Amino acid sequence: MITKSYCETFRPQFHYSPAANWLNDPNGMVWYEGEYHLFYQYHPHSSVWGPMHWGHAVSKDLVFWEELPIALKPDHNGAIFSGSAVVDRNDTTGFFGGGSGLVAIFTHHDTNPVSGGPRQRQSLAYSTDKGRTWTMYEGNPVLEDERHIDYRDPKVFWDSERLRWVMVLAAGQRVLFYHSPNLIHWSFGSEFGASEGSHDGVWECPDLFQLPVIGRGGESKWVLIVSIGPNDALAEGSRTQYFVGEFDGVNFVSDNPPGTVLWLDHGRDNYAGVSWSDVPAEDGRRLFIGWMNNWKYANLLPTEGWRGAMTLPRELGLVVCEDGIRLRQQPVSELDTLRTLKFQLEDLAIQAGDGNLLQSIQGNTLEIEAEIKLADSSSFGFRIHGSQGQGTVIGYDAGRSYLFIDRRSAGITDFHPDFSCEHGADLKPSGGIVKLHIFADRSSVEVFANDGLAVLTDQVFPDPAHQELELFVQEGSIEIISLRIYGLKSIW
Repeated sequence: MITKSYCETFRPQFHYSPAANWLNDPNGMVWYEGEYHLFYQYHPHSSVWGPMHWGHAVSKDLVFWEELPIALKPDHNGAIFSGSAVVDRNDTTGFFGGGSGLVAIFTHHDTNPVSGGPRQRQSLAYSTDKGRTWTMYEGNPVLEDERHIDYRDPKVFWDSERLRWVMVLAAGQRVLFYHSPNLIHWSFGSEFGASEGSHDGVWECPDLFQLPVIGRGGESKWVLIVSIGPNDALAEGSRTQYFVGEFDGVNFVSDNPPGTVLWLDHGRDNYAGVSWSDVPAEDGRRLFIGWMNNWKYANLLPTEGWRGAMTLPRELGLVVCEDGIRLRQQPVSELDTLRTLKFQLEDLAIQAGDGNLLQSIQGNTLEIEAEIKLADSSSFGFRIHGSQGQGTVIGYDAGRSYLFIDRRSAGITDFHPDFSCEHGADLKPSGGIVKLHIFADRSSVEVFANDGLAVLTDQVFPDPAHQELELFVQEGSIEIISLRIYGLKSIW
């Protein structure tokens, strides 16, 4: 049931957002005793960024979330920046009296008393009651290096082959690797990134994990995710890149030539995403979520009382493409529980100039699954939240083999000059067919194309009165192999 606090004009209805105030990076995502934990950067006293705490929510199914009290608050060591959480199953820390529990590893941010500049150090907290309350480790911080000003966002996991913990840490425009027997005493391993990837901004929020390569019979690769902070000279703002390669417990080596840049998302609003730790082996999925925002305009969004939401949870996979092994993202299947079928058809040809066959469909929370066969010059798209010249266009141009989002007429766009734009990704049809999987919430669109090989995530702020849906053919003709449209109920 929707409560009053979740009925604001642009409030997402099936994405997680806090009841009030500011949210940014997801932190400490871990599965423990039947619950998915989502911690996040949170300012409990304002809807703009400020002294960071860890907000906290839990879910049993990645769809319906319960917001819990603040988990971590600033203390004498500083504000609580991003980090991760793990299950210390073997009590390597000694915090649990021989049992097990949750340990959070995060960045303490304060002012260096000598230089007067910012200082970032890594610290621990632990919980013996399924994450409901937390105790700061009395020996904090556990890792510091005054050579680095930007030294943050530890992602930690258990290396079962070498029986020790691994930490991946962002430092300037590098990623550093450390290892430890107990989460308390850390040894430096190596660094990565001097000549790899994009260096358009400071590196943040790294993650490292191993995935099987689909269709390669037992082959697996390591994936390193790195977000890139804002650069005012770039219209794209903050973005997230990834690398595919090998990790031997100390060193990560990318398979791609130096300078290769692989973007996780080609939209404007998927940042600082990382994956869940300790998901049961029988589940077998690598689950990911990001902050659905961009530092270009994050503090300026036209929302009231709350600001910030997460992307949909996604399952990650590796697939073999023409250019190499690439990351695939797909929305988690649990979201199907929100569906109500509104429209479906199969095997229909339409061409430029035909009327809108979806004119009877309205809604601001929709899911669209479309499989479209193209002619050589086809150009088509969906207009979401549309009417009277407004709407967000999700389009495909066969002439350019290009998938795009155009939010120039999506509603409120004037809060930042770079918000109103068209952008997209190269996308080749598979056998002449383009598959689109689209989620439209009250203030966002997420597009998964060709089974998640190309993904675009965007915020939009439409007039609530405009809820029409349109399918149009701009040039040539298309054949709709299948089309299904669902309404999605609220999670609140």
